[in-house]
Amino acid sequence: MRTVLLLNVTGNPTGNPTDTLGRPVRDLRISVTDRCNFRCTYCMPKEIFNSSFQYLQRSELLSFEEIERVAKCFAQKGVTKIRLTGGEPLLRNGIEDLVAKLAGIPEINDVALTTNGALLARKAVSLAAAGLDRVTVSLDSLDDTTFMAMNDVDFPVQKVLDGIDAAAQAGLGPIKINMVVKRGVNDNSVIDMAAYFKGAGHTLRFIEYMDVGATNGWELSDVVDAQTIVETLHEAFPIEPVAPAYPGEVATRWRYLDGTGEIGIISSVTQPFCGNCTRARISAAGALYTCLFAANGTDLRQILRQSPDDEALDQTVNRVWTHRSDRYSESRTSITTGVTKVEMSHIGG
Repeated sequence: MRTVLLLNVTGNPTGNPTDTLGRPVRDLRISVTDRCNFRCTYCMPKEIFNSSFQYLQRSELLSFEEIERVAKCFAQKGVTKIRLTGGEPLLRNGIEDLVAKLAGIPEINDVALTTNGALLARKAVSLAAAGLDRVTVSLDSLDDTTFMAMNDVDFPVQKVLDGIDAAAQAGLGPIKINMVVKRGVNDNSVIDMAAYFKGAGHTLRFIEYMDVGATNGWELSDVVDAQTIVETLHEAFPIEPVAPAYPGEVATRWRYLDGTGEIGIISSVTQPFCGNCTRARISAAGALYTCLFAANGTDLRQILRQSPDDEALDQTVNRVWTHRSDRYSESRTSITTGVTKVEMSHIGG
């Protein structure tokens, strides 16, 4: 019997490509829409994303079949996890059909979705039935006044909490709750959030306010750094560090000393984790981005629509990944300030 040894273009004895820093691709994040029903000030500020803003037309979005082709291509290169994002992914009609397609790819063992929770209560059961494994819910405060000011559409906290409960009952757990912490806006909600979710079986994750895109008016002075968050939490509820669950995990893990659960801290501003980044992102328009802070992507939509077979798609993905050298958060300096970056609403988090 003849043994065939596959070599990628970097010369490694494997069928899976690595980038110029030796990082494989393991996680694929797919934005299914650039639309959202919130106007969060750190993501889609109302001053920009208003009634005159030109969103993508339906024909400009990748179809579910095209997304499936992309997902299968990445699965052949080592991707095992897929996360659906937006905009708000639950606004995409028939999202359950896409979940079922992705869950049916043999190499994919985890299909997750990030949502603002507004539509989760009504969709949780059908998403679970379609094969969704987990959800992450964005919630920036338990105080209605603060939360409604941040989502800027007067959406109440309780409806998001109802969505989290529905997701848990549907088996879409363990659920992660993401809180973006912005100085002077919701940093006084850190302890209340921790107290509420402590012992609930969910994982609350605090995220440093990031300079994604060019429309959120980011300033370094608005960032509450990870160390401050940890010290604030430890004073109220003693915590200790936990080893990463897997290589490339974005959040540092901490557990309560009394055994009532874990929290996570995502600190891409003050403690970058570029060196272990294994994530690729597909925008709502079908462009491949190799960094959350990228300025430019590679158009896969045109390739998908011009080539009925996947050879050109495969070659393009392989070329882009093997030439990847992104490490924006590690190299963030005054030189990178002002650089135009893709908006969060186009490629998710």
